[in-house]
Amino acid sequence: MAADTNKARLKLIIILAIPAVIENFFQTILGFVDTYFVSQISLAAVSAVGVTNALLAIYFALFMAIGIAANVRIANFMGAGFPEKARHISQQSIVLSIAFGLLTGIITLFFAEPLLRLMGIEEEVLELGALYFRIVGIPSVFMSLMFVMSAILRGAGNTRSPMIVSVVINIVNGILDYLLIFGFLFIPEMGIIGAAIATVFSRMVGSLFLVYYINREKVLNFRRDYWKPDLTHLKELSTLGAPAAGERLLMRAGQIVYFGFVVALGTNSFAAHQIAGNVEVFSYMIGYGFATAATILVGQQVGAGSYEEAKTYAKLSTYFAFISMTVLGILLFFLGEWTGSFFTEDQAVIGDIGTALKISGVFQPLLAILLVMTGAFQGANNTKFPMYLTAVGMWAVRTVLVYVLAIMLDWGLAGVWIAIGIDIGLRAIVLLIQFRRDKWMEIEKAPEPRAECDPQTTKEDLPACANSY
Repeated sequence: MAADTNKARLKLIIILAIPAVIENFFQTILGFVDTYFVSQISLAAVSAVGVTNALLAIYFALFMAIGIAANVRIANFMGAGFPEKARHISQQSIVLSIAFGLLTGIITLFFAEPLLRLMGIEEEVLELGALYFRIVGIPSVFMSLMFVMSAILRGAGNTRSPMIVSVVINIVNGILDYLLIFGFLFIPEMGIIGAAIATVFSRMVGSLFLVYYINREKVLNFRRDYWKPDLTHLKELSTLGAPAAGERLLMRAGQIVYFGFVVALGTNSFAAHQIAGNVEVFSYMIGYGFATAATILVGQQVGAGSYEEAKTYAKLSTYFAFISMTVLGILLFFLGEWTGSFFTEDQAVIGDIGTALKISGVFQPLLAILLVMTGAFQGANNTKFPMYLTAVGMWAVRTVLVYVLAIMLDWGLAGVWIAIGIDIGLRAIVLLIQFRRDKWMEIEKAPEPRAECDPQTTKEDLPACANSY
């Protein structure tokens, strides 16, 4: 009987994870295709896109935090049988995403060059980077909407629609990349400007598709009176999302610092680092897919008060990801250098790419644990501990070790990737220990039941309002 139950659980995990894996795959393809086409322009262009994406990752941190908060709260309320609250908070998260998207667009407009100069890049890379950054960053509201609306659908257990959108925008982006970067018939050759325009247009298309899919969901379709900003729910989303944002921001800020150390190794080394990162991120698609399943299922079970069931789903998701990413790690180890040859003919750069990916391959099983455990913690409303752990890992381990190994000991790019691997490994082990000690959930005592609830009910009322609709 237990075997049959686990089989049913695994089936549910796979049903949720596979579309998320495919979505992540196509999101990865987006970066891969961009890097491939841009690499045909010059290595300076690759570096320009790389440093810009490092800064845009800070924006992503804010948008992802809103998405994580929406995902978790929607999963909680759906699990508790409280759909109207899920609908209301989903629309409030869209309101919040628009506000942050407009804010980051204004920041990009006025501070593109100063922000890029913080990376310590050469003038040639700065000029290209500023151009790319402004085109992609000013309309960042579309990035924000895509992150949050995809998270809303996933929180409701719909991982298929974000997958479809991801496929569509990658097809659009790939076609436009080719046409706008290199020119075709009456379309002039635009180079890096064309890459930026293709990215922005594909995100606009993706946002429109996500609006369509959300509005088609009976549980989530929009209600006109839910668009008015509600301070209670905006505060609730911010409170849950702030630690997630803090985690991402701490990681990205640390990344900017150690990116500066990589830049100090030279433009070719940074280009190799960027290319290796775009190849390695394929391995993340499995981890993030199962992390998505863990967040949804743990969130639903926590909302329903089934805490042991939540723990079981977290374990099974981690086992699946561990096995899958071990296989991917083996592929990275043996095929990394061969993959690098698709991006450049420079043998020194290809060698650096191969070295970086060999090191990455060794740490893939631990990365699986880190990603899925983080998703499980977040599904259990515990976004604070991952934030604290990231702060320590990024600043006391990764950044320090990158400087020591890559700069002081002159290990070059190998030192950078060893430092990253050690950080991943330590954080994975700590999360696993907390999980095994049952110190991974944040559960509040439920209030006394009341007769009925309205959509403005706060999270403390969730258990009491579970059956009020």
